[in-house]
Amino acid sequence: MHLTANHRVAILLHEGIKGTHGKTGLAYLRYGQASIVAVIDAECAGKSLKDVTGIAKDIPIVSSVQAALAYNPDVLLIGIAPSGGVLPDAWLEEVKQGVTTGLSVANGLHTPLKPYFDSLQPEQWIWDIRKEPSGLSIGLAKARSLACKRILTVGTDMSVGKMSTSLECHAAAQKRGIKSKFLGTGQGGIMISGEGIALDAIRVDFAAGAVEKMVLSAGNDYDVLWIEGQGSLLHPGSTATLPLIRGSQPTGLILVHRAGQTHIRHASHVAIPPLSEVISVYESVASVAGATDKVKVKAIALNTFHLDTTAAQNAIETVKDMTGIPCTDVVRFGGDYLLDYL
Repeated sequence: MHLTANHRVAILLHEGIKGTHGKTGLAYLRYGQASIVAVIDAECAGKSLKDVTGIAKDIPIVSSVQAALAYNPDVLLIGIAPSGGVLPDAWLEEVKQGVTTGLSVANGLHTPLKPYFDSLQPEQWIWDIRKEPSGLSIGLAKARSLACKRILTVGTDMSVGKMSTSLECHAAAQKRGIKSKFLGTGQGGIMISGEGIALDAIRVDFAAGAVEKMVLSAGNDYDVLWIEGQGSLLHPGSTATLPLIRGSQPTGLILVHRAGQTHIRHASHVAIPPLSEVISVYESVASVAGATDKVKVKAIALNTFHLDTTAAQNAIETVKDMTGIPCTDVVRFGGDYLLDYL
């Protein structure tokens, strides 16, 4: 089950355009393959998508699922992740209304939606993405035997742009004619690519093994794999980064950092060390438990979304000077520059 260019998608994004829980929907707006016909956010209804998000697409923002039906969608994509992974009752009722009219649903919430619907029309489906795959075992560092490059994005915090960095570098590699594949590890990446593993739905004992299985299944068919990063070793609530390192046995890392950020966003009492120290931590962790060679942070992807162009370029040059490592904002300036260093 996956979204294709033939689907017409309405994205449920209530309070997600201006809020902090709309990452999934905003990522699909930037990178999704399906035709997006409407964005649903009562807070921003009637406004220009480009003005409120910076995404240069002419897609209407409407107030409700009912209003989105005027644009003839066939899929409702849940693009928000409220605290606790549960939709408020009013928004759940909107989803139910959409399903009643025949919409299929792509759901990235922790809470599955399929149990709410006893019967669907013949071509209708509910895609609950956050499910543990079958046939898992523990990780055993088997990916290190692959000949392909395996580039893992790691971060100084959650939600700094690890998925976007992987996707931008993957797109740049494809333009060069490189046999390249993006491996999604979260609901947004899976919606965009149509496959992958929902790492945060997998029991911790099998998380590294799940990553390993995914990497092994693709490694012999491609020259480079871009593994979507999750979480951060610096975040006190994150457990996702270590199994990604262990399971993928990366040949190189891209460190993703938001320019100017000095503390974990939702834990302001936790400082982010200087980037040189962060690099040392990631390289040390990645170079044990299976690695046969020293694993290096080969590039830095700097998130400069909040800066104007001049300030962004200055921030990039500052990081280059501080670390001696190639750096750019791949979303703003493209991923091609980093390819020569990976």
